[in-house]
Amino acid sequence: MEHYFTNNSNLKSNIQEFKVKVFDKEFVFKTDNGVFSKGELDYGTRLLIETVLKLDITGKGLDLGCGYGAIGIIVSCLKNLYVSMLDVNKRAIHLADMNIKENNCLKASTILNDGLENIEEKYDFIISNPPIRVGKKKLYELLEDALLHLKKNGSLYVVIRKEQGAKSFIRDFQDKSKIEVLNKSKGFYIISLKCC
Repeated sequence: MEHYFTNNSNLKSNIQEFKVKVFDKEFVFKTDNGVFSKGELDYGTRLLIETVLKLDITGKGLDLGCGYGAIGIIVSCLKNLYVSMLDVNKRAIHLADMNIKENNCLKASTILNDGLENIEEKYDFIISNPPIRVGKKKLYELLEDALLHLKKNGSLYVVIRKEQGAKSFIRDFQDKSKIEVLNKSKGFYIISLKCC
């Protein structure tokens, strides 16, 4: 079975569009087969975005595993910050590029890359609805690498469902970072990590 964190050039394209309002601003997103949550802004992603938007974040950010770009675009537009959006999925990056233009998001850009390998830049903040289905080992490697790509005092913000291992993730990362649960709702945990 194909997942949104893989590239399948044989997957038939069927571009759709939906609108979503976040804090009184409306956004339009084009989505397609082969990307996560293609028909709507899913609850966990919305909770992550709204939680982060209430924080005093500054500097340059990264949307890690950006999909069609909802997190990076919304945060960039509403906070007026530069946000790079990275994904391994070529279709996702193509959609994210279209959505940057669609939403006139002047401070967002995309990076096609497999995780953070060969990425030298460090970020003030990294936001991710991580690909849980890659498996625990690969997920942990990705998020440990994200911590290494933070500037001093930078933060990594992730959303993980309780039933998909949020509590074990918190326990496993306590020794790797300063960790805090910022929000919890409907089984979703919004977790902040800072490099030790």
